[in-house]
Amino acid sequence: MAGSLRIGILGAAQIAPAALIGPAKDNAEVTVAAVAARDASRAEAFAVKHRIPRAHGSYHALLADPDVDAVYIPLPNGLHGKWTRAAVAAGKHVLCEKPFTANAAEAREIAEFAAKSDRVVMEAFHYRYHPFALRAEEIVASGQLGTLQRVDVAFCFPLPKFSDIRYDYSLAGGATMDAGCYAVHMLRTFGGGNPEVVSAQAKLRDGRVDRAMTAQVRFPAGHVGRLRCSMWSADLLRISLRVVGDRGELHVTNPVLPQLFHRFSVRVDGRRRVERFPRRASYAFQLDAFAGAVLRGEPVRTTPEDAIETMTVVDAIYRAAGLPIRRPSRA
Repeated sequence: MAGSLRIGILGAAQIAPAALIGPAKDNAEVTVAAVAARDASRAEAFAVKHRIPRAHGSYHALLADPDVDAVYIPLPNGLHGKWTRAAVAAGKHVLCEKPFTANAAEAREIAEFAAKSDRVVMEAFHYRYHPFALRAEEIVASGQLGTLQRVDVAFCFPLPKFSDIRYDYSLAGGATMDAGCYAVHMLRTFGGGNPEVVSAQAKLRDGRVDRAMTAQVRFPAGHVGRLRCSMWSADLLRISLRVVGDRGELHVTNPVLPQLFHRFSVRVDGRRRVERFPRRASYAFQLDAFAGAVLRGEPVRTTPEDAIETMTVVDAIYRAAGLPIRRPSRA
């Protein structure tokens, strides 16, 4: 495919302006061509507000639109797998919000389905495309921290609105699905492998939905890690990454949205340095990668196969905490 990539949005979601509409304005290769909602009036209002050319009153109508090449899926967690499959079946490329699916079994199913097509399917872990993440991965892989000993990741933020869909079990909600999937992905990315979950403790919103989670993990090489995530807990706001080796450590403040504020410091053999990165949004780097993959066949880092590994750890955390794994929504 050459020229501009025309993207449609499945769902008039609050995240869409930051994750796609804004970055697309500064990307000459991308056009936001359409939006769909189950309520046609809502789709139309969203389209007018954000100057999107077309509005559809159903998701299927957008998928049938011949002037849409790809879709961005910011729907509730439990619907990600269903609509990713539908989009691929309709011949569309897919940028799907994290988490990719409700659980590992569904991730495997969608990955296998996508692999049979020639469509680009990418999970929207936008932090993974920011220069800080590439640099952190390089530092860990270089061995300058020495033998890894520990990886700690925290993503805690306040969401006291308990009617929010992120607390809804029927939509695959929970802190580990929302904030926690970032932490799991970072553990995997910067920990050098897929960890085994040793233990997990949840704080509950109700009998099945976690508002906070702490998990202890162990990596194949023998080092350990800890995950902390919450949408409502005493730890109101904490977003950090810490990788410790026997020669030094890497510490990143706000690895999730580094464009807002971040601090990237490295200490090796007693000497500390601070590295700086552009304030360009991680979502913009992500959109660059998605367009590059579709238009030029460039590789992506957050593939469906990668999503299987993330969701395997998420499932294991829920089991270790004595909670049921999330299920795809029937809506």
